[in-house]
Amino acid sequence: MTMNTNREAMIAQMTEELAPVRPFNPMRGALMVGLAALVTVLAVEFVEGLWRGILAGEAAPFFWVANGLLLVLGIASAVAVIAMSSPRVGGRNESPKWASAMTGVLPVAALVSVLPHADESASLVDPYAFHCVTSAMASSLLAGAALVIWLRRGAPVSAALAGWYTGLAAGALGAVAYGLSCPLDTVTHLGIWHVVPVAAAAIAGRLIVPHLIRW
Repeated sequence: MTMNTNREAMIAQMTEELAPVRPFNPMRGALMVGLAALVTVLAVEFVEGLWRGILAGEAAPFFWVANGLLLVLGIASAVAVIAMSSPRVGGRNESPKWASAMTGVLPVAALVSVLPHADESASLVDPYAFHCVTSAMASSLLAGAALVIWLRRGAPVSAALAGWYTGLAAGALGAVAYGLSCPLDTVTHLGIWHVVPVAAAAIAGRLIVPHLIRW
């Protein structure tokens, strides 16, 4: 009887400071990322101004292809990160890999369209490249911060993979957000200089995010 009393007292002592927590709803993570992306687009409009030629039908078909693939990559990676925060048995996050493979076609297409023609290879030296790369990476910060906050609330099994996917998601969404202001819609410019910041953000995510989400 004494043993049972001691056990009950110990359990009561352990649980007296516990408090109910808000249920872990992945939809909240999606809303956080969506809000971050929306605020980023508004910031791009305020700082750079969105390209009015998009609504006027002036954008080349490759503009829609490139930004569409980047958007798919951003959404797929963000969904994977949100899912990784609440791991489950048998859960696999393969969609970012497939989306990355599809997006990887863009720089390949850009190089294939230019390199065989010596007179066009000069187009690889783009005077707007640095601005586009740095602006797209700056545009990835809010989405990246939202995903890191969400990861810290959860328990991702692989911090390294979570870092890769966080960088991919933030970089791709940032590239799309900034891309709405960029009137340069050539294969070379979009295929290289709007994809480079995604790769750079993925590397940065792999190096930085694991340190931010470990307890």
